[in-house]
Amino acid sequence: MIILEDVSKTYSTGSPALNGVSLHVEPGEFVFIVGDSGSGKSTLIKLLLRELTPTSGRIVVNQTDVGKLKHRKVAKYRRNIGVVFQDFRLLKDRNVYENVAFAQRVISVPTRQIRKSVPAVLSLVGLAEKYKSRPRELSGGEQQRVAVARAIINNPPILLADEPTGNLDPKNSWDIMKLLEQINRNGTTVLVVTHNREIVNAMQKRVITMKKGVIVSDQKKGGYIDED
Repeated sequence: MIILEDVSKTYSTGSPALNGVSLHVEPGEFVFIVGDSGSGKSTLIKLLLRELTPTSGRIVVNQTDVGKLKHRKVAKYRRNIGVVFQDFRLLKDRNVYENVAFAQRVISVPTRQIRKSVPAVLSLVGLAEKYKSRPRELSGGEQQRVAVARAIINNPPILLADEPTGNLDPKNSWDIMKLLEQINRNGTTVLVVTHNREIVNAMQKRVITMKKGVIVSDQKKGGYIDED
């Protein structure tokens, strides 16, 4: 599902953000990516989203060679990747229903289908009754659930979550992680970048630890590794 082969990324400053990273993620896996600030986690996510291209090496996502992707095909490529961010990134002037429906409208899904799929996904994330609410009327946990619903409404094979619990209290953090786990059980490959030690240690998923642009540990049922 995701293959990185000897991938390096050097910014214009000359400092390497990634240095010879190789990684294989199988379809249906749930993977945590952890590491201190500056370890290369954010660069890795941006490369997978084709916001950046690698300086060297090869990236293949869902059978697409991302580095060779022509600019005009990037938008179509991203349709196969759901993304959840720390800061929710909801449309503040639209209600919950329209925030989720937006992800389908941009790819010209028929209105009849949107009317079926949006309530279904809102029910999945536990927000069926909140469809008319605006983001400002929701708690942080509820806003993140809307963001998750928007990310999965088009049934992407891959879901990337970049610090999805970073702005949430412990209870809401666990609720979001249980939701991501449920989505994973339904067949979606899930990658979660996080600093949340408690969640990583408790869930016992595959854990990839990064430090200074390289992978220093890759454990099948791992935990958060303290680095000196």
